[in-house]
Amino acid sequence: MISQQVYDVVIIGAGFAGNCQARHLLLNIPNIKIAIVDPRPVVRSEKDLKVGESTVEISAMFLYKELGLHEYLIENHPPKHGLNFHWPKNPEITKSTDDYYHVWTNRPPLLPSFQINRAKLEQDLLTMNREAGATFYNGRVIDVDLSPKDELKPVWIKLEEQKIEIRARHIIDAAGRRFLIGRKTNNLIFEPEHLYGINTGSAWVRVKGVDPKIFHSGYDPLNGTASHYYGTNHWFGHGHWVWMIPIDSNEMELSIGLVHHHNIIESKKVNTQDKLMGFLKANHTVIYDLINSGECVDFNYLPRLAHTSKTLFSEDNWYVIGEAANMFDPFYSSGLVITAIAVESITAIIAAKLANDPKAEQMRILYNEFNLTYAQVYNRVYQYHEKHLGHAGVMSWRIYLENMFWFGVVIPMYVGKWHLDLDFAKQMVKIAELLVVNQNGVYSDFYKQFSEIVDSNRHIGFIDMARADQLFKGYVPTKFFDSFLENTKFEPRRCNVFAGAKSTFFFAALLYAKLRLRGFGILGVLAPKSLFRFVQLLAWSVGVAIAEQVYLFKMRNVPNNSLSAAVKKEFDATYRYQPRLQPWEAEQTSTLQDQEVRRQAVEVYDANEFDASPASVRV
Repeated sequence: MISQQVYDVVIIGAGFAGNCQARHLLLNIPNIKIAIVDPRPVVRSEKDLKVGESTVEISAMFLYKELGLHEYLIENHPPKHGLNFHWPKNPEITKSTDDYYHVWTNRPPLLPSFQINRAKLEQDLLTMNREAGATFYNGRVIDVDLSPKDELKPVWIKLEEQKIEIRARHIIDAAGRRFLIGRKTNNLIFEPEHLYGINTGSAWVRVKGVDPKIFHSGYDPLNGTASHYYGTNHWFGHGHWVWMIPIDSNEMELSIGLVHHHNIIESKKVNTQDKLMGFLKANHTVIYDLINSGECVDFNYLPRLAHTSKTLFSEDNWYVIGEAANMFDPFYSSGLVITAIAVESITAIIAAKLANDPKAEQMRILYNEFNLTYAQVYNRVYQYHEKHLGHAGVMSWRIYLENMFWFGVVIPMYVGKWHLDLDFAKQMVKIAELLVVNQNGVYSDFYKQFSEIVDSNRHIGFIDMARADQLFKGYVPTKFFDSFLENTKFEPRRCNVFAGAKSTFFFAALLYAKLRLRGFGILGVLAPKSLFRFVQLLAWSVGVAIAEQVYLFKMRNVPNNSLSAAVKKEFDATYRYQPRLQPWEAEQTSTLQDQEVRRQAVEVYDANEFDASPASVRV
């Protein structure tokens, strides 16, 4: 056994979560000493791919703002043009995209996002981390001793020819479904009854060289300015949905996968490539033909998708992140979002502990609670999917509702780093538990009514989340209610999250009233329970409006952007218009003379090169 090296942090796993965590620590904590352990080599196989290739606003911002990867993403990974959703008009006829009802993204998103090739991204991030000073051990972690509190924790690693031991005060498990820490601490929850009933599996393929015109011709002059192909496309049916994500523009490579609910589609019906292809041929022929137009790279089947953890950030300085922590459903690409918020929380905790900040333990407790609650919110978002996915009317309403809160509350919260503000995070936990996690909360109420509409076969119409003519006064779920983009409010607490929350609760009340009217008639609107929920949402809007005024008063003398304010201040103090140019003629004359001397020397050299006489040699 080789003598131990001591690190501040050991990260187990060099996938998306582990590499992002390492880079974030390296960028934010000077001189931190990090080790990354993974059995895969730095150069990954093209088959080293997995579920989770699509970013959304928060995970994309995390990559290009917090990790400084904007240019890298533009140069190496396809752009993403939002989310597209498709339901068969007739389940027996799915030969063409025209055989589906659609919610199309009709314009490029205000916040750019990307479709990522996971193998390439993870390989490149690992290289960046090594260049930044992280130590990489190309081996497998055999065991780890989770010593209490701040004690050094031994980590035993099996390399090719030897076993070594390293130690660290902080251990991060980012090794996915190995669940190294999760199993060691009995920290995992798999049972559907503890996951709001979610019981799903997934089968997926990668295919190269596809003919995208099978999906769409690319010519759609009357339906917006966004690419349909470069959106994340979702295809729905009874008890399932199918994703279609472009991950390589040069080779026209797609990730195509099925998420199925076991109580409707059994594993044995889709757990091989042939069975998956048979399912797609029968239920989404256009996707089957698209796959057949190219060459399959690989096939994977995961019989159980959903799980979560009891603790994310332990008092004993161990942390679980990425799929080692939780996974519910790749719908909305939630896994990368949960990971991004967890990474920032872990960095803040470790930075505080390394600096002996007296608030470090308070931060750990609150960030652990916030991240657990945030994961529960996503867990709730997928409840009753098996019943709603294939119903175009109901599912379009669900998507509209969920995106209201995503754009109105969650994105502004992330932009303003409110999830790292201790007071705000504490309040958000209470609000989320009341409105979303609670069985009697707003989300649960909406979902139960959607189920009743499906069971009664009522017709509530189709609602399009991308359009501004669906609810009231030009409202669209993708609207931002604060000028954080225009005025670059990216410092902590600069983005006015209260403005978005206030308006979101107001428009959610209107959506609720519209749903009751469409689904249950005027008596449904006037029912006491309906009136209570409508008034409750309006009351929340008023309450947040009051909180917004308090926030605005506190921020009245704080600039939107400190750098911009400093530049303006410097300009006002020092700028004087100076209508003159600096001389350049003498320098230009000297340069021309040098060029002429060089030209004459080259002519002499060329003449000598082609004249081998003694005289020329003497010259």
